[in-house]
Amino acid sequence: MSAQEQNQTAFDVIVVGSGAGAMTSAVIAADHGLSVLVVEKSDKFGGTSAISGGGIWIPNNPHFKRIGGKDSYDKALQYVRAATAGRVDESRLRAYLDNAPKMITHLETKGRLRYAVADKYPDYYQHLPGALPGGRTLDPELFDTSLLGDELRHLRTPSPSTLLMGRIAWTARDAHKAMAKERGWRLKVMGLMLRYQLDLRWRRKTRNDRRAALGSALVCALRRTLMDRQVPLWLNTDFQDLIRDGERVTGIRVKREGRELHLRARRGVILGAGGFEQNQALRDKYLPKPTRTGWSATPPGNNTGAALEAGLAAGAATDLLNWSWWAPTIAVPKEEKPRGVFAERAFPGAIVVNGLGRRFVNEATPYLEFVDAMYRDNGASGGKSIPAWVIFDAHFRFHYAMGPLMPAQVMPDGRLRKEWLNTVYWKADTLADLARQIGVDAAGLETTARTMNEYARTGVDKDFARGGNVFDRYYGDVNVKPNPCLAPIAKGPFYAMRLDAGDIGTKGGLLTNEHAQVVRPDGSPISGLYAIGNTSASVMGTSYPGAGATLGPAMTFGYIAANHIASGN
Repeated sequence: MSAQEQNQTAFDVIVVGSGAGAMTSAVIAADHGLSVLVVEKSDKFGGTSAISGGGIWIPNNPHFKRIGGKDSYDKALQYVRAATAGRVDESRLRAYLDNAPKMITHLETKGRLRYAVADKYPDYYQHLPGALPGGRTLDPELFDTSLLGDELRHLRTPSPSTLLMGRIAWTARDAHKAMAKERGWRLKVMGLMLRYQLDLRWRRKTRNDRRAALGSALVCALRRTLMDRQVPLWLNTDFQDLIRDGERVTGIRVKREGRELHLRARRGVILGAGGFEQNQALRDKYLPKPTRTGWSATPPGNNTGAALEAGLAAGAATDLLNWSWWAPTIAVPKEEKPRGVFAERAFPGAIVVNGLGRRFVNEATPYLEFVDAMYRDNGASGGKSIPAWVIFDAHFRFHYAMGPLMPAQVMPDGRLRKEWLNTVYWKADTLADLARQIGVDAAGLETTARTMNEYARTGVDKDFARGGNVFDRYYGDVNVKPNPCLAPIAKGPFYAMRLDAGDIGTKGGLLTNEHAQVVRPDGSPISGLYAIGNTSASVMGTSYPGAGATLGPAMTFGYIAANHIASGN
């Protein structure tokens, strides 16, 4: 960055945050010929998008149509109406459905982003009208990180749990093939490992894969697209507050390199700075109890709610502040943040119980609904479901992963870190002894295991219908019959792991209209102020319609915001 750029304090558009939604809005604004600045609190770019799965939920998308997929605007509207259950103004739903396909087409044709359709990834709510068994989620293609040059050192690195063997990049489609043990999965894994090992020139530089995948691929592609347009991104720039001239937002106040700067935004400010999940005081104020920043799967020290508080001070309305994008998490000593447990709950032979040793939910249910069930059962059981416990046996341990534990056929217990025993996992020869170690009712656990063993034999979960729909079965083992999500829990030793009521970000925030403008309680827009992503109240209401229903709207409303600013309205 030149000295002139560093000293510049006035831009047409200022974007706060560097996640996928923020960078999308910056790209679109730049493509309209506007001068743009992106400011990021951290010393890394990418936000929580960088450590996500990178999928985007785009109904009626062009990729699905190209392979003969059947979707329509009306079917998608029917589905999101049902999922949001009247919690979201229809103008916002329609704005999303109208613009999401346009957004991804623009970024792919005029930028570095590349996606492929995950045609087998189902919508989460298969019981609702308009749901599809696949095709609405798009999965990022791998990205060659050498294209970033020196900027690669500023990338927020992905969690080892998202990489094959903790090191090798793979797409969500590849990961699904391996986890579901579909035909040819071993050859796929071997091919990925060979690609990594034979990249000798890159191996001489680093153990990291040259390729980025998932959320890392998404933010790398967007960052390279910004570099192509010479859009400045200021790291270590801490957003403090909005600057207003009367009722109009005219800029932002930041701290950078020990100095306070007043940055002018001639056309608009776009807040894409994430939610407030890393602010314990705000969690205590808004979220259900108990709640802990340490349970969140997002990076500590970021997403502390500064944008939310600035919007409130400017008179903004809010919504959904008592909701998060819930996901159960497992704490791992010496790791920066806990690991989300997304797919493994569906693997056959694992159950989740409360302190009474009883199941309280379909383990394969979407992660938002899973943690919502933890909170509901915690109230009903007298505080027995937070934490919950995932239980499995030696057969499961040998064949499947769970959180940081790779399958024992790859990483047996003897190769696990010694400090993980009785902190990350507990182990015993009998279920009764295991229950004693973790403080769970032994009789209840043994009864639950016997019941589940019978369900595994018949293939029918009479309590919660696990494996009864195409979403449940997406991560089931296709080789397990009659139900790919059910297997006995019978072979010792037995294992337990603690599940906390975690999240991948908060869901509530500043209320916006169909143009992504922040509005007041009376519905009037605050001139010059826009909010997207987790800084805004989710267009999905309290629902999570499909994989990528966080990033898809963030990017789409970033696209909408930039277009609205450029139109001069």
